[in-house]
Amino acid sequence: MTPPGTEWTRQLDAEFSAGDEDALTAAYRRLAPLVFTVALRSMGDRAVAADITQDVFVRAWRFRDSFDPQYGTVPAWVLGISRNVILDTLAARTRQNQMVARSGAIAEPESPRQHAREVDAVTDRVVLDAELDLLGEPQQSILRLAFYEDLTHQQIAQRLDLPLGTVKSHIRRSLAHLRSRLGAWNATP
Repeated sequence: MTPPGTEWTRQLDAEFSAGDEDALTAAYRRLAPLVFTVALRSMGDRAVAADITQDVFVRAWRFRDSFDPQYGTVPAWVLGISRNVILDTLAARTRQNQMVARSGAIAEPESPRQHAREVDAVTDRVVLDAELDLLGEPQQSILRLAFYEDLTHQQIAQRLDLPLGTVKSHIRRSLAHLRSRLGAWNATP
């Protein structure tokens, strides 16, 4: 997710794919905070999150030839790499814990599937929060009340002292905007 005014462009996708180091720098500046946040929330350890962030960008650069700008964007691709690196790290941690558990030192750890669901939930929440931050007011407040407090349109209208039709219109337009933005993040080749 990029701050307003610093949107990722198709030109940057092409430059990254072609091996332009300035495009790598742009990707790192714009995406490293998101990758770090997802890794930190998934792992709970700043040092591990920093290592994951570095590994993600090393992998992205090393395997940039496998990125095709026709099928997606660099931000979506990097987020996919992030998910894989986090799951690999969790799997390695699980294997290590299982070896220790076999020695009788600790209880059996959670399953890798549970870790994958947790990583997906954290990733989804971070991406959604970042997208909501890009919306203006009152759209941001309306969607946060709808998503996180599970309020009805009527309850949102009452809480924000807005006409019901206005709330419904903002929700419809904001969801259409999010659908188009998040569709690029979830696109798979």
